[in-house]
Amino acid sequence: MIYLDNAATSYPKPPEVIAAMTSFLTDVGIGTGRGSHRQGLSANRMVYEARERIAALFHVADSSRIAFTHSATESLNLAISGLLRQGDHVVTSTMEHNSLVRPLHRASLGGVTVTKVVCDRSGFLDPHDVEAALRPETRLIAISHCSNVTGVIQPVPDIGCLARSRGIIFLLDAAQSAGCLPLDVAELSVDLLAAPGHKGLLGPQGTGFLYLTPGLELDPLLVGGTGGTSSDLDQPLSCPERYESGTPNTPGIAGLSAGVAVILRTGVDRIRRHEQTLTIRLLDGLRKIPGVTIHGPADPQRQGGVVSLTLAGRDPSEVGFRLDHEFDISVRVGLHCAPDAHRNIGTYPEGTIRVSPGFSTTEADIAAFLDALRTVATG
Repeated sequence: MIYLDNAATSYPKPPEVIAAMTSFLTDVGIGTGRGSHRQGLSANRMVYEARERIAALFHVADSSRIAFTHSATESLNLAISGLLRQGDHVVTSTMEHNSLVRPLHRASLGGVTVTKVVCDRSGFLDPHDVEAALRPETRLIAISHCSNVTGVIQPVPDIGCLARSRGIIFLLDAAQSAGCLPLDVAELSVDLLAAPGHKGLLGPQGTGFLYLTPGLELDPLLVGGTGGTSSDLDQPLSCPERYESGTPNTPGIAGLSAGVAVILRTGVDRIRRHEQTLTIRLLDGLRKIPGVTIHGPADPQRQGGVVSLTLAGRDPSEVGFRLDHEFDISVRVGLHCAPDAHRNIGTYPEGTIRVSPGFSTTEADIAAFLDALRTVATG
């Protein structure tokens, strides 16, 4: 099988991830804060090490500002529901995933005003348009770093600088960039960073985190057991305990920690260069296939490892089915949980064929995909 759906979930996982999860389940097997015995202390150490590794990757000074969640979706829900109140105003874009769009929509039903800034046909968000959308009551700017539809990399440094200069909180959805693009929360003026564990961070499903800048506190999404301060009816105020009620997914966190360790050892710059090389090969090959339209910047310097295309006269679902069943190649087709983005780029309601190589993808895999797509296009 040739797997080209890493924007959904990275696959295959590094052997270190599988080994770490197996070892934790075999040798420790419990949650953090649930015992002062040796197993409990081992679990605590593992989770602390995972926070420290994530902090190192994203240049976070205090790892306690990283709260583990089960997904980027949960992280975004925590950020939005924990921050926004009636009368607040939010600026976002027309290129966002439903993981951000739907929590913002729910907030709007409670009296929060949401402005969606229209992006260009490649999905690019102009910082000047963001600035023009700001109001005195703007509390939050919330955008994705890299589109899961077109792969466009947004001008995050400019938008972060704008937010900081106006005293506006900046929430960045790093679902497609964490582990794949260099990301320094201080340098980019990011106040809230949401990321999943199972994509570019190479960990398992059911993991994720939210980074909160020092001094910023949210109402928790859940309240309950945290393993400490059990005599107090109120949820702890300290971070990360305030946001981590219930038994954590410790085997998943062990796997995520191992995935982040692989990235730290490999280097994000090397991962980025590899994915850029594959994206260049992919874009060059697609331009030579009759009937292919590339939706996005089609520029590897402005694009992450995500390429969307359509084939003239062919439904994306048909193309994906043939690639899977005739060539054993996995791609993603449809709306990719981002209908606003497809309206923006003109591919709604059919969607696109999305190809997303990862760090384990080879140039031979890209060549095989291009050959197969050429056969589908001409056959």
